[in-house]
Amino acid sequence: MNDLIINRPDDWHLHLRDGAAMAAVVGYSARQFARAVVMPNLSPPVTDVAAASAYRQRILDALPAGSKFEPLLSLYLTDNTAVDEVDRAADAPFVVGFKLYPAGATTNSDSGVTHIAGILPVLERMAQRGVVLQVHGEVTDPDIDVFDREAVFIEQILTPIQRELPELRIVLEHITTADAVDFVSASPAQVAATVTPQHLLFNRNELFRGGLRPHMYCLPVLKAEAHRAAVCAAATSGNPKFFLGTDSAPHARRAKESACGCAGIFSAPVALEAYATAFERAGALDRLEGFASHNGADFYGLPRNKEKILLRREATSVPAELSFGAERIVPLQAGEVLAWRFAGTVSA
Repeated sequence: MNDLIINRPDDWHLHLRDGAAMAAVVGYSARQFARAVVMPNLSPPVTDVAAASAYRQRILDALPAGSKFEPLLSLYLTDNTAVDEVDRAADAPFVVGFKLYPAGATTNSDSGVTHIAGILPVLERMAQRGVVLQVHGEVTDPDIDVFDREAVFIEQILTPIQRELPELRIVLEHITTADAVDFVSASPAQVAATVTPQHLLFNRNELFRGGLRPHMYCLPVLKAEAHRAAVCAAATSGNPKFFLGTDSAPHARRAKESACGCAGIFSAPVALEAYATAFERAGALDRLEGFASHNGADFYGLPRNKEKILLRREATSVPAELSFGAERIVPLQAGEVLAWRFAGTVSA
């Protein structure tokens, strides 16, 4: 198979930042994807529908001319989120969920939730209105090993939430462990997961290949090979509970290569090429369309995209770095040659 034609995919987990940084990167996602759920962890965070509407307009204004790209928004859950905001979110067609960041779990998450018990009324209203809870599933207890934080979160926080509110629709974002695969697989249909390209392709050895590699540092961190294999098996299985979410997270090269490097991998320029590589390695190219183009839309109750895109088996060199406003940024697999190339849209 040298040409792969599929429905245009969506990205169900994306970071775009704001201002000049957003203007520098949004075109990469708009080029490949029809829609994306844009994360709300700006500074200050996007905590209500009014702020989300304004942010959405800034995204639309920053798109390259001729782009056909629909930004969907998630709202940032805090200890002070009002129950009424759930109703406003449910009535806003461009808002598709609330994002749960445990306070301090990742970039710009300091305003996140400190005690789940305090937001139970909000979660109850979300369950009643069918609003999706999008979860960064890691505990932040410094006594918990960083490689165990997803598994502990599932055991201590997510399982009790599901037990208390079995009708709540949940997406466990950017899963990295066999524990997460087992939780999602065993849960009812209203629980799903997104999977990134890096967690399909790489295990934690990649962080240290040839020396410390800050551009492969993300949160949740890459895990052991057994976990990578379990996540890849789930994503490529055809199970509709697993779908594409790049978690593409742009940081300037300077910030990644600093004494305390930022967490996040900028995958947007080569996202579909990377996913195609992972699915081909798994012998599952025929299942890429479901994972990338169907499962997420079906879960969120949105129509599947009718436009078609072409992935072509053709050597593609990834630039060592790209422009990032006044800065430079390093993409996923910088300086490497990929076997696939996104060749644009095609006639149905």
